[in-house]
Amino acid sequence: MTQPVHLTRRFFLQTSAAGVATTAAGVPAFAATSVNFQLSWLHSVQFGGSYIAVQKGYWTDQNLDVSLSQGGPNAPVEPPVVSGAALVGISAADYTAAAVAEGAPFKIIAVAMQKNPFAIASLADNPVNSPADLVGRRIGMAVANTPVLDALCTLNNVDINDIEIVPTQYDPAPLVSGQVDCLLCWETDLPVAMTVQGVDNTTMLMADHGYALHSQTYIATEDALANRRADLVALLRGEVRGWNDYLADTDAAAALTVEMFPDAGLDPQTQKLQAARQVPLMFSDLTAEKGFGWFTEDTVAANIETLALLGREVSADLWDRSILEEVHG
Repeated sequence: MTQPVHLTRRFFLQTSAAGVATTAAGVPAFAATSVNFQLSWLHSVQFGGSYIAVQKGYWTDQNLDVSLSQGGPNAPVEPPVVSGAALVGISAADYTAAAVAEGAPFKIIAVAMQKNPFAIASLADNPVNSPADLVGRRIGMAVANTPVLDALCTLNNVDINDIEIVPTQYDPAPLVSGQVDCLLCWETDLPVAMTVQGVDNTTMLMADHGYALHSQTYIATEDALANRRADLVALLRGEVRGWNDYLADTDAAAALTVEMFPDAGLDPQTQKLQAARQVPLMFSDLTAEKGFGWFTEDTVAANIETLALLGREVSADLWDRSILEEVHG
């Protein structure tokens, strides 16, 4: 598993004034609580609000010393959260439902992506603008995502057998070369890569056609909810402040991400475009009214319906809003 990136405010502000208050002997007056926060993927502006929380000391203000552990193909989110090695992890409703079905004691305590990022990307001169447009087309995708496409088809009365599924790597090349007519991908990555390369493309967001599935969700264990509520509230308070700042200046969030991870090979223009493209997924009329991360009984009900199409039967008590209510209270 990837080692956590341990980032404190001192990373940015090399002065004693930026640190924890100290006694005359230089000993911290109040020892901050150490918390590990498990991200769902490799470092990028996808987690820009968390990086801002570090940079601006929003967790230090909550008396937390937060380590951000990056995820990736070999660093699944669920094991460190189950074991208690991480207090909170970033996941998605379908992954959490699968883990709970195996006995994991998870609750979804906040939702970063109000709209699921799955999209159908196509070239601008041969667009897929609605699910009906998929009929007779060749779609490039991982075969493992067939249930996702099937759910979209079911929700929109399209026969999946009328679509030719072409197994492809997660890369825009098959679309650009004409091997396929469209790609199943995230709104924030392959389309951005094509735009950076000067390839005129368009996307159909699946969330706009009934595919309701919370993504970039915050998960914690029932034990943490029972015994570490103060830490959960403090972590989410800092996170909310970071993401509100992100919304105010996505370009700054992208620049900070590139600055913080100079060895990650991040392209500044790509990070800038991705940062802006995440905004309509993460912020909505609901978050404007209730606060970042919010969810309702109605959005949960829509998720339960979509999860059922994916073969995951869950109940509304998978979601627990009590921490958010305290954060935004």
